[in-house]
Amino acid sequence: MSEQPVDPDLRPPADDAEANQLLTEGVIDVEGRMLDASNVTLVGAIRTDTLAAECVYKPVAGERPLWDFPDGTLAGREISAYLVSEATGWQVVPPTVLREGPFGPGMVQLWMDGDPDVDLAAFVRRDDPALRRMAVFDAVVNNADRKGGHIIPMPDGHVYGVDHGICFSVDPKLRTLLWRWAGTPLPAEAVAVLERLADELRDELGEQLHEHLTRTEVRCTQRRVAELLRTGRHPEPSGEWPALPWPPF
Repeated sequence: MSEQPVDPDLRPPADDAEANQLLTEGVIDVEGRMLDASNVTLVGAIRTDTLAAECVYKPVAGERPLWDFPDGTLAGREISAYLVSEATGWQVVPPTVLREGPFGPGMVQLWMDGDPDVDLAAFVRRDDPALRRMAVFDAVVNNADRKGGHIIPMPDGHVYGVDHGICFSVDPKLRTLLWRWAGTPLPAEAVAVLERLADELRDELGEQLHEHLTRTEVRCTQRRVAELLRTGRHPEPSGEWPALPWPPF
């Protein structure tokens, strides 16, 4: 899932269950900061007695205040996006947890080494099933910042999405590069996933999201799913909010 650790006695997680164990229990050794990120985004190693990998750590204390999102809520929104991703079964978001770290509580996510041979500018324009699933996922979570750099094609063909701190607004804010399918019918697979997601949002998933989002934000998520099922189509730009993120990459 991530590059092999240097220590021969340690190994990377073999699956998501081990990844979540590592992220929850591992010791974080911060190695650097991503200077192009708008919020404090730290990278480093994380390890237990048997597992090791690279991770991203975003402490709540390093979140930049935003006019349209409550202070100190971005990490919780990242976790919420992961929970929705897992509920879809699409694994759009890499394993992610909320925990204490070297600089206080924050989001910790498994680092993913994308395929360096993929031209992202060309890739995001493809009619790729993984990108289409991501477009549906973004519509559900109301992603206001799906830049090209937030899309990570893996060597095995899987595609991850990262940076979900500005999702789940109660206002329509979908802003993405993935408008290729706007207005077209949803695939049958997506409809089936959304029907299941609607049920789960009324049950356990909804309760999990309430730990990180307001009840109004969870209700709005339920309404977005219901609207996708009602129309049976990918959403189109509303014209009331910039349709594309800036910068796009």
